[in-house]
Amino acid sequence: MKLNIGVIGVGHLGKYHLEKLMSRNDINFVGFFEQDIARREFIINEFDVSGFNTIEELLNNCDAVSIATPTVFHYEVAKKAMDLGCHVFIEKPITHTLEEAELLIQQAEELNKFIQVGHIEQFNPALTAINFEDIDPMFIEAHRLSPFPGRGIDVPVVLDLMIHDIGVVLSLVHSEVKDIKAFGQSIVSDTTDLANARLEFENGCVVNLTTSRVSLKKMRKMRIFQHHRYITVDFLNRIVDDYHSFDNEPKNDKTQTTYTIDGPRKKYIQYQNVEVEQSDALAIEFDYFIKTIRTNKNLGYSGIEATKALSLAIQIQNIIESK
Repeated sequence: MKLNIGVIGVGHLGKYHLEKLMSRNDINFVGFFEQDIARREFIINEFDVSGFNTIEELLNNCDAVSIATPTVFHYEVAKKAMDLGCHVFIEKPITHTLEEAELLIQQAEELNKFIQVGHIEQFNPALTAINFEDIDPMFIEAHRLSPFPGRGIDVPVVLDLMIHDIGVVLSLVHSEVKDIKAFGQSIVSDTTDLANARLEFENGCVVNLTTSRVSLKKMRKMRIFQHHRYITVDFLNRIVDDYHSFDNEPKNDKTQTTYTIDGPRKKYIQYQNVEVEQSDALAIEFDYFIKTIRTNKNLGYSGIEATKALSLAIQIQNIIESK
């Protein structure tokens, strides 16, 4: 039997959710709820889809919903959805506060419902092209820069953009955070638009994150340094470059290029442009969400993982605000 799935909130992001879910043949797309009446009518006419007058009416017809409301409403909408028997997919950040996230996790466990969260970079093909088993970072540097969006500024840039890189870092560094230093600045909105955070982990890994939503050009890059290896990940252009250093000349590999560096200690650098299989990250997120419900096994980016990312983002933001 096909799952009945709907969308709550069809603004900029929610519209994409609606389009992806409508295009699937393996589910029954029920419709959507949007409290903005003009927006609701526009979506109904644009996509020839059912728009419900109340959240309850939609939820009573669904097995699961995608929630793309403003962050401040995530908790109350997700709570209501689970109370009425629905699994939930929630756009990041999972909730506005850490307490709300923890309450949702507890509720999901009690009601045997799944929560997955839209940390879309976790499914970016540039990241999934990397073998995570080989990653043991010593230093990570990330830049996530964007022009001012004019939307999504109900949360600071740390919770809007930096949280993507925080989630990726927590997936790569299997250690607890020991120290946080952070600085931020409000430029054109009432909250932080530019932020930098330096994280030091118990295992010695150091992470430097820079995020801005007032830049002239977009940039979404991460550089991962570890012993004898350096990886660059371009999330925007979906390019991965992988460099290895060797004391002795490595075996010839047609897929890689080897450079020799002469000096007091001769080194060999082997470079590979990693093949990235192009894919639709949002569609994959919904693949995992639907498979999770059907197999009763959490396969996507879980509410627990999203809560850890939110916790660290809030700590960073609190340090910025304290200054």
